[in-house]
Amino acid sequence: MATCSAPARALQLSVPPTHPIRSHVNSPTHSTTRERIPVVVVPDHDDIARLVAARIGKLVRQKADEGKTCVLGLATGSTPIGVYRELIRMHRDESLSFQHVTTFNLDEYYPMPPDSVHAYHRYMWENLFSHIDIKPENVHIPSGSVARDGLDAHVAEYEAAIERAGGIDFQLLGIGKTGHIGFNEPGSGADSRTRMIALDMVTRRDAAADFFGEEHVPREAITMGVATILAAREIALLATGEHKAAIVKRAVEGEIAVDVAATFLQRHPGTTFYVDDAAAAELTRIATPWLIDEVHWTPDLTLRAVVWLSRTAGKAILKLTERDYAEYHLSSLLAQHGTAGDVNGLIFNTLGSRIRGRSKLVSGKKIICFSPHPDDDVISMGGILRKLVLNENDITVAYMTSGNIAVFDHDVRRHVDFLVRLARDQQLDVPAIEAVRERVLDFLASKKAGDVDSAEVQDIKRVIREAEAVSGIETIGLSSKAARFLDLPFYQTGKVRKDPIGKADVDIVKALLRELSPDQIFVAGDLSDPHGTHRMCKEAVERALEELLIEDASFVRPEVWLYRGAWQEWPVTEATWLVPISQDELRLKIQAIFKHQSQKDSAPFPGQDDREFWQRVDARNKETAALLDRLGLAEYFAMEAYVVV
Repeated sequence: MATCSAPARALQLSVPPTHPIRSHVNSPTHSTTRERIPVVVVPDHDDIARLVAARIGKLVRQKADEGKTCVLGLATGSTPIGVYRELIRMHRDESLSFQHVTTFNLDEYYPMPPDSVHAYHRYMWENLFSHIDIKPENVHIPSGSVARDGLDAHVAEYEAAIERAGGIDFQLLGIGKTGHIGFNEPGSGADSRTRMIALDMVTRRDAAADFFGEEHVPREAITMGVATILAAREIALLATGEHKAAIVKRAVEGEIAVDVAATFLQRHPGTTFYVDDAAAAELTRIATPWLIDEVHWTPDLTLRAVVWLSRTAGKAILKLTERDYAEYHLSSLLAQHGTAGDVNGLIFNTLGSRIRGRSKLVSGKKIICFSPHPDDDVISMGGILRKLVLNENDITVAYMTSGNIAVFDHDVRRHVDFLVRLARDQQLDVPAIEAVRERVLDFLASKKAGDVDSAEVQDIKRVIREAEAVSGIETIGLSSKAARFLDLPFYQTGKVRKDPIGKADVDIVKALLRELSPDQIFVAGDLSDPHGTHRMCKEAVERALEELLIEDASFVRPEVWLYRGAWQEWPVTEATWLVPISQDELRLKIQAIFKHQSQKDSAPFPGQDDREFWQRVDARNKETAALLDRLGLAEYFAMEAYVVV
């Protein structure tokens, strides 16, 4: 029998696993699945990196032992970075040599000079090639600087070079929200080869964060074609995060279609998808496993099934009948529980017991809210923060990064102009402040899209966000003294792409935890933010907690609550607690969000959602409450959801 665990388990705070990948998460047999491509589901994205890098390392060594060259097809973006870091570690610690490896990259923006911060050429050298012993002449990356009248010859030669190398042994892929592999956008045919292609609007919007605005994203790219990719002897596609769940399901369970290039991988016998729990969440065997096989009815799975039935049948939970259970393939659930009334009542009471108003929240306790950016606190948990303030808790809001890359240059110009005017009116040090303004304006005038800001501009952007954060928490009743700005080093690259979480980051978090000894902490648990900062901040807290428990016998592990909000909300079936928010509390929460003026109207990193953050919050909090109402529980104005580890 198949066993399915709740997707929330993937988000539990823990040290990244060092044990082998659990066998039960490997691809099931096709008799119990609708998947047309083998899918390996692992608990965490770090596990994917170790698994795929180990396979690449084995292949490289095998080819070397045979006196042959190993030909790798490589991808770029945030997903494969973990694989590259693990390959670098294997080269350093396990003597994995790349002397006899030849590589071909999937794609490159056009036009794009190779030394640009956006160039995949630069990305590959910074993230892999400069750290291993590969021969430069064995590296092949499409050129984004070739003259347009030479493009046909360039792409033809790229195909010829792959053929001369003997074809690609192992092709690494990511997947875009349109289902593109490489830059094979909707409409790419199965016979397509390396060529120039116009980028889809969704792809360009996804890339907007890296380019500091969609308007700066190139409209074209050079990419290997679908046929070029399918010619590889082995293919591994990597996907992580909730935002990839829908397209993963479409690619592996849907019909082959030119509008989703990844579906052509169904024709390749050597393809495997490697996904984390979040990206696998919509696969039928995980989302609704009772539709394809007999299941073991755990409490979590029972809850999910009954809520699914209620929503699918359009009935409140207590109105579901035995006929409903039979019609929707859930008769085995009734066989375990007895009658429809029995299971209906069980789930109704389970959900009802998760509703926790102010009177059921802690009071007089020490609490830390870890906020990845200087607005995630009020966006995601402004409602409960207000309740915890009223309950007279000792609250510290720890802003883990400066968030300075998410401030527009025009905001900097406005603020330095304000400083000069203030200096003149208040008879402050006008020459010094005017000098700051001139340096800043001169830098911004020469700055190109995506350039790293000067240290001075980065500091100004940091201060802007800090001031907004203080104003935000003051709106919900906290003192400015409650704000702590950790400014973790991993974030201080000045670029969208950050460094890995290191010892210095963990030590800063540990110092705060040791100093305050909190009874309860809140941590961002959403894994779909466009730049990965939430995931990395969560990792820093996880590691800090684990190390403290080992190092300090007097340290007591606090209760950990995971929140979401900026990118999605916890489903009611996964939430440990559902916290009602009144109309006045939601209004106050939105007012606190408004204090983050640099993020209002048009935030630099909005993701695929066109709505402002306050609009997303308003809709999601109301929808959570409305869903409970449709399920037949008490009606509330709005709700926030939390998962307690």
